[in-house]
Amino acid sequence: MQKTSKQYDAVIDKCKGLFVKKMKDYGCAWRILRLPSLTDQIYIKAQRIRQLQDNAVRKIDEDEASEFVGIINYSAMALIQLELGVAIQPDLNPQQAENLYDKHIKISKRLMSDKNHDYGEAWRDMRVSSLTDLIIQKLLRVKQIEDNNGKTLVSEGIDANYQDMINYAVFALILIEEAQIK
Repeated sequence: MQKTSKQYDAVIDKCKGLFVKKMKDYGCAWRILRLPSLTDQIYIKAQRIRQLQDNAVRKIDEDEASEFVGIINYSAMALIQLELGVAIQPDLNPQQAENLYDKHIKISKRLMSDKNHDYGEAWRDMRVSSLTDLIIQKLLRVKQIEDNNGKTLVSEGIDANYQDMINYAVFALILIEEAQIK
């Protein structure tokens, strides 16, 4: 699992690098997005990945990896929104946003580590397409919870679903990278 931890950190470094650069370009304009809007952005990215996986012909020269990065970053933004609430105006400087990003990624990584221990890294034997499907399933769950005004009877909350999406997307990026090395 030490290998997984290092691979996880390498993936997150790339994602965070993009997050930080976009913060410099756009500030934290995303702070005005309501949670369903972020959920929908992630859903669009997941559906795009599924289309790329299912269609042999691509009219735009993009790969799955950039979309998985987007899922990770939008999920981190959603976790920040859950913590802080939606802002009327951008209200975070780049360092504050980066600190919150780090906080939520750390929590997600701890969850991944705990689940990896219990499941024995079963994800390593999965297909990237299965991870995509699991992300879409999580998104559909989040949409239902949002439609229920955040209330659940016996299920985990929205935050756990976003954390799982981060982790599934990290796993997918690790698997994609490993396939390119072979």
